[in-house]
Amino acid sequence: MTTRGPFDLDLRHMVRGDTQMIGVWVALLALIVFGLLRYDNFGSSYNIFSFLNYNSMFIVISIGMALVIMTGGIDLSVGSVAAFTSVCAAYLSPYGIEIALPGGMAAGAAIGGVNAFCIIAMRIPPFIATLATMLGAKGGALVISGAQTVSVDWSSNFTVFGMGKAFDLVPWTILVTLLVALVAWAILEHTLLGRTILAIGGGEEASALMGLGVTRAKTFVYLFSGACAGLAGVILASGYGAGQPLEGLGWELSAIASVVVGGTLLTGGLGSIPATVAGALLLGLVFNILNFENGKGTISLSAYWQLVIRGAFLFLVILLQSQFRSRPNAPR
Repeated sequence: MTTRGPFDLDLRHMVRGDTQMIGVWVALLALIVFGLLRYDNFGSSYNIFSFLNYNSMFIVISIGMALVIMTGGIDLSVGSVAAFTSVCAAYLSPYGIEIALPGGMAAGAAIGGVNAFCIIAMRIPPFIATLATMLGAKGGALVISGAQTVSVDWSSNFTVFGMGKAFDLVPWTILVTLLVALVAWAILEHTLLGRTILAIGGGEEASALMGLGVTRAKTFVYLFSGACAGLAGVILASGYGAGQPLEGLGWELSAIASVVVGGTLLTGGLGSIPATVAGALLLGLVFNILNFENGKGTISLSAYWQLVIRGAFLFLVILLQSQFRSRPNAPR
């Protein structure tokens, strides 16, 4: 029996992984072409910016989730954390976006720190630890808000972040989401921390024996995931004018779906930030197209069907990924 180290990625492993990641770009491009050919206003600046602005919340959460899953972990708390931080940001909105934005992200990172402590120091499985913080964050959001939406201060510049445009051209949320993606990509592709994240997914014990900073890397990914969820909460409050404690239901499912659609293995060790972004855009584009079809009167699907479709889509992708990994010589 041959033992593989965490950096022992053969050519077949990389080619098959790249094939999975390329597939999401092909599917995304095909849907875009379909939409442009079928719908008159699909390519309008209004639809493009509205689509990206709305999906920016899911993209940033998916980016944080991707790094966690690359280590072989999971973070089920992101949706509840986003709801909790949206309420925190709403309460901080009178002080402006300069305070509310870092405050919301800090609140999310703090919950991510709790996740990291439970998983690393207390050795609680990530599923259980983040399930507990998911419930705790949801309860905390309901308690501090009185189970009511919390209106933001419209006299401050807080809502400019979620509703305004930089230089009257591009929404601020899109620029910030792009910045988060670039930072995560740079860390993953060009730093020792990024290589360690992938190595942990390939084999945590072997990574530790090689002297890699396993504890530091795992702490970072949960802090980063929490901060990304916090950012999503700030976008939610700023874009909709209120902190919403009842939001976030199923957001962790959307994030996980985006990650696996992008080719990241649920067992860790392989992944891509650009492909994760493409996965989130692909899922969002499916519903954007369904909305256009509703407008044409071809079909009539309520918003509740989105959860059904997301669940079915995630199941299909995981099934295909399992079939892929069960083939001879597939990466393990």
